[in-house]
Amino acid sequence: MSKTRKLVFMALLTALELTVWVIEGQIPAPVPVPGVKLGLASVVTLTAMVLLGRREAGGILLARVLLSALFAGNVSALLYSATGGAVSWCVMALLVGRFPEKLLWVVSVLGAIGHNAGQLAAAVAVTGTPALLWYGPALLAAAIVTGAFTGLGAMYLVRALKKYQINEAHGKES
Repeated sequence: MSKTRKLVFMALLTALELTVWVIEGQIPAPVPVPGVKLGLASVVTLTAMVLLGRREAGGILLARVLLSALFAGNVSALLYSATGGAVSWCVMALLVGRFPEKLLWVVSVLGAIGHNAGQLAAAVAVTGTPALLWYGPALLAAAIVTGAFTGLGAMYLVRALKKYQINEAHGKES
């Protein structure tokens, strides 16, 4: 894949991730626990990690986090999103490639757990309220369910894009 083509694909994935994030913001929370979301934008991050690499996926995630904070006008959301995203990215970066593609959902679940743990740690640090850790079990359960769902989405998206040979890791071009 040429550098130009890769950059265009990254820009496209960034726009897709931001769009998914905006749409997801309109969906009611699946459970009445603060901070629980479906995490649909992580489908794009994980797909980018598999197809383009860890660094490129990190760039896409960073761009989405910064642009979403800019669009939402919420600086505190930037802290939580950046912390959760960074922990999730680290977990997934360590695990992508160690699991077969059919188990990408496992990588996603562990990334979702990392995301929630990062956001919870940020909330405790910002508020100085360790009692927030009581949300941990609910966030863990939510991460397992939503992580599996988004992981399956990423798995199928990776398969579909590989059919079009959009895969830098394997040196293919369409």
